[in-house]
Amino acid sequence: MFTQIYLLRFPRDTSDQPFIYRLVKEYDIEFNILKADILLQREGLMIIELKGKSKSNVTAGLDYLREVGIKIERLAARIGRDEEKCFQCGACTAVCSSGALYITRPEMSVTFDASKCTGCSLCVPLCPVRAMEVSLGDDWILSEKFMV
Repeated sequence: MFTQIYLLRFPRDTSDQPFIYRLVKEYDIEFNILKADILLQREGLMIIELKGKSKSNVTAGLDYLREVGIKIERLAARIGRDEEKCFQCGACTAVCSSGALYITRPEMSVTFDASKCTGCSLCVPLCPVRAMEVSLGDDWILSEKFMV
């Protein structure tokens, strides 16, 4: 199963289109909407996790979304850690299902492997010192401002 999280930005003329339905029906993609700001006749924003039986399913679905004018960003590259704030408590490792955050032994240090990160952002609100951050666009935004 291939899973990735994406930030979708769609123009106002697509806000009433059934594009998620088509992803499921025509491209055999499962989805999980993590955050959405959608109003009719306005630009929309959605953070969505897409799961396909293979990478080609998801790629074909993303190509369809681009064809209808939706801008797509892979969210995984947008999770970051402020190394100066992090005091290696390990709380984030408890919720990281992708294995991007893990404890290195015997040093007992918390390691962040961004290449494994799916961008789910579960680690962001859990971090007691707010060392984990998620970005939307070019600005880094802490979890309280955007995430559920």
